[in-house]
Amino acid sequence: MTVNLLDFDLEGLAAFCEQLGEKRFRATQLFRWIHHKGASDFAQMTDLARSLREKLPAAARITGLPVLSRQDSADGTIKWLFDVGDGNAVETVFIPEDDRGTLCVSSQAGCAVGCRFCSTGHQGFSRNLTTGEILAQLWQAEFFLRQHLNRPGERVITNVVMMGMGEPLQNIHALIPALKVMLDDHAYGLSRRRVTVSTSGVVPMIDRLAEECPVALAVSLHAPNDALRDDLVPLNRKYPIAELLDACLRYLPAAPRDFITFEYCMLDGVNDSDAQAHALADLVQGRAGAAAVPCKLNLIPFNPFPASGLKRSPAARVQAFAAILQDAGIVTTIRKTRGDDIDAACGQLAGEVQDRTRVHARRVAIAVRAAEPQA
Repeated sequence: MTVNLLDFDLEGLAAFCEQLGEKRFRATQLFRWIHHKGASDFAQMTDLARSLREKLPAAARITGLPVLSRQDSADGTIKWLFDVGDGNAVETVFIPEDDRGTLCVSSQAGCAVGCRFCSTGHQGFSRNLTTGEILAQLWQAEFFLRQHLNRPGERVITNVVMMGMGEPLQNIHALIPALKVMLDDHAYGLSRRRVTVSTSGVVPMIDRLAEECPVALAVSLHAPNDALRDDLVPLNRKYPIAELLDACLRYLPAAPRDFITFEYCMLDGVNDSDAQAHALADLVQGRAGAAAVPCKLNLIPFNPFPASGLKRSPAARVQAFAAILQDAGIVTTIRKTRGDDIDAACGQLAGEVQDRTRVHARRVAIAVRAAEPQA
């Protein structure tokens, strides 16, 4: 049985080459062929010794993910649906801007966290992606885009955000090697500031990320207090806001930036009042009993989907909410919605998930019971 070389960071590939009786520099050559040049055919790798080229096909392969579909938005956003087997598929999104090209990458088939405003969470959870499946999204997108945009030899993807399907820190054993490949100068050479992991708040894994591969950190906050966040982000019941903010403070000394990004999805009549904006400012600035956290707040217009039962805050309400935060001295941005015409915007990624948690069945049963007449 052959191994997929996309599953290895450089250290892992060096260990694999040693098993074949090869020296470490051969691993570096192989790594560069895969991630610098997009090669998948060992015969193309002309600076490898012929003996190695001849033995590799029996032991290894370089295999991406089957593409089930590709959609192109009017604004230039591209969304792929990748087959990861057993009836599961994940979505990956490329977002072009004038000064950067950002790839939004999935880490799981589905998500077990179940945030109310996220389409992925409503599908339930099937399994974690492997390191190779995480990296295949970047590998395939980068080398497709070089051809598609007629930019041969030029890096197209300058930023990676782990904000696709899944909670990245619940798959940290596969995530860490993937991040190391993204950062490696022999692969994609991205700076730590240009790779972002977004989490709903898995506190122990925030600490582990700081120790093993600190990159930019974005935290899905979405509420100024535990009562509301318990409802919107069920993981809060295990790791409440005070614990989460303490973890953010522990992360900062290792982080490539001197602030944490807090993400806040704007939900009409749920978390968008003036009072909640003031409470949010008090929270992150240390006036609500928790420690102050140097931060930037990113307000995200909610992207509706049928099962959510939620509505997007009006633009004027978002602006007023932002103004309160800015007046409190907090750097605040409003995320520009991209790719919503192909359901590629924040919170809309759904893919195809064979749910092992039966979350959809439970939601249907609850809805049916709620609709039944009371005796």
